[in-house]
Amino acid sequence: MDGDTVAAWLREHPDFLAGQPELYRMLSPPRRIHGEGLADHMAAMLAAERAASRDLADTARESDGFAARTRAAVLALIPSHDPAETVRQEWPDLLGLAHCAIADEGTPAHHRLTLPPGSVASLLPAGREALLRTAPTELALLHAEAAPLVCCDALALLPLPGPPALLVLGARLARDLPARGATPHLQFLAHALAAALAR
Repeated sequence: MDGDTVAAWLREHPDFLAGQPELYRMLSPPRRIHGEGLADHMAAMLAAERAASRDLADTARESDGFAARTRAAVLALIPSHDPAETVRQEWPDLLGLAHCAIADEGTPAHHRLTLPPGSVASLLPAGREALLRTAPTELALLHAEAAPLVCCDALALLPLPGPPALLVLGARLARDLPARGATPHLQFLAHALAAALAR
């Protein structure tokens, strides 16, 4: 398709770009403003760029907040004599969440949730170590008495010997867990917790 064909099509569909604002970020702006049409075109491109910048800034602030809470949760493991109890009792406040727990497919243990065999493999897609879920399933199994409070959750594989195990985090509000960039924080929490459990 050549430029003339594209230009002709756009002339026949003058509202096309107005309905596709994300395309403005891919276009090169005019070097100079010539009349109202080009001025509007440049304004739309600038608005699209500003919106994208705001999204990036919001994501960075969201991620920084969760990163600080993650550090506080990991520091709480250092003096802990029972990491599973620390996760259950202290991490919800430290992470600003409704529920935090260890869930595994082993024999029942204090401060741990027991999962049926095969649960971890079915909950985490193959090759994934962490997962943020905006429409979580198995709420009663993973969040027990806190299930009615949880609207979204995060799962992270615990790298431990023995039966498969998960770190389970449940949030009351979607904003309590970072919408993007959560995986490194979740993996860090899971690895720090696994190290504490292995002491």
